[in-house]
Amino acid sequence: MLIRNVRPWGGDASDLQILDGRIAAVMPHDPARADDGSSVDGRGRLAMPSFSDVHCHLDSNRVGLPFRPHTGRPGVWGLTMNDREHWREDPPVAERTTALLGRMIERGTTRVRSYAQIDADSGLERFEGVLAAKEAHKDRAEVEIMAFPQAGLLLEKGVPELMDQALASGAAVVGGIDPCTLDKDPVKHLDIVFGLAEKHQAPVDIHLHEPGHLGVFSTDLILERTRALGMQGKVTLSHAYELGNVDEATTRRLIEEFADLDISMATIAPAQQMHALPLAELTRAGVRVGLGEDGQRDYWSPYGNGDMLDRTWQLAFTNRYRPDELIEHCWAVASRGGAAILDPSLERLTSTADRPGVSVGDAADLVLVDGDTVAAAVMDRGTDRTVLRAGRVVADQLQLV
Repeated sequence: MLIRNVRPWGGDASDLQILDGRIAAVMPHDPARADDGSSVDGRGRLAMPSFSDVHCHLDSNRVGLPFRPHTGRPGVWGLTMNDREHWREDPPVAERTTALLGRMIERGTTRVRSYAQIDADSGLERFEGVLAAKEAHKDRAEVEIMAFPQAGLLLEKGVPELMDQALASGAAVVGGIDPCTLDKDPVKHLDIVFGLAEKHQAPVDIHLHEPGHLGVFSTDLILERTRALGMQGKVTLSHAYELGNVDEATTRRLIEEFADLDISMATIAPAQQMHALPLAELTRAGVRVGLGEDGQRDYWSPYGNGDMLDRTWQLAFTNRYRPDELIEHCWAVASRGGAAILDPSLERLTSTADRPGVSVGDAADLVLVDGDTVAAAVMDRGTDRTVLRAGRVVADQLQLV
């Protein structure tokens, strides 16, 4: 395949030759270059690495359904119980999940790490719904499913056993959540999480909403286990809103230890970004950082629409970025930053000027989008998009192909 007349990362007009799902050559655009009829007309659009949503809850979404009043109660437990009281009122999980995943692909996402809620109420039903969506879109996107104990591991009977079943049935990641504030037994919680990871040879991803020094305490327990079990490159901390809300020495130590142990971070660009570890400093240290949409129009929140370009804008906005380099860096985080979490063999971003993903040898996972510059594309979030997965067009003009 030939992708004609595109501007990789906003650079010069180029033609991309694709072979076996990868970029084989990047050549100056030549209008006279022979076309065997299989080429894609870029029409001068930007050629960008496609998005990687590394933190979403496909199983809880209500995208496309009528809005309803928000009835969630404060705190993780209150919101979880509100979801439990209402999620069966909606169409089947597989139907909602498959529809949202398709919408995400249409808008440029080709890699996804989705949580699948596992608890005493839903059993494996929600996991099986996400598994169905993964199968439905297997040729359009790479989907990694996490077995996620949203209501904790210790508060209800049988949850660790359900997690074990999910990991034996196609889940690829072991989830954990707030070891101190939810389960109130961080040692036992993390023993279960890392025990399952060791049994199934799976990576770990832990939701951490805990504040300030309590969050640091839980993080240090996670660091200790990562080091002891040799799980470098296999652990992700999601959210971790408050780790930057402690003293400067602790912040610097955490960043250095994350880089040394190759612990990744997944952010959803929250409003309280000012308390998170600073994005640019994490990048300069070589910490892998990815972006996700979290829940999307669900019983937790009315926000989220399946468009990672919108969330890229939010990442720039909440970090109060204005220079073009930093806005472009947000796209790098939202694309190859997340891809490097899913595939630790990919190189880490180490500078806000790194622009990977559209060079010879890279996988042809691309989104062609209108925009004068990359920063303009993030600000305008246009709809003239063509999405490629492994060198094949999978969506065009916000429609699946």
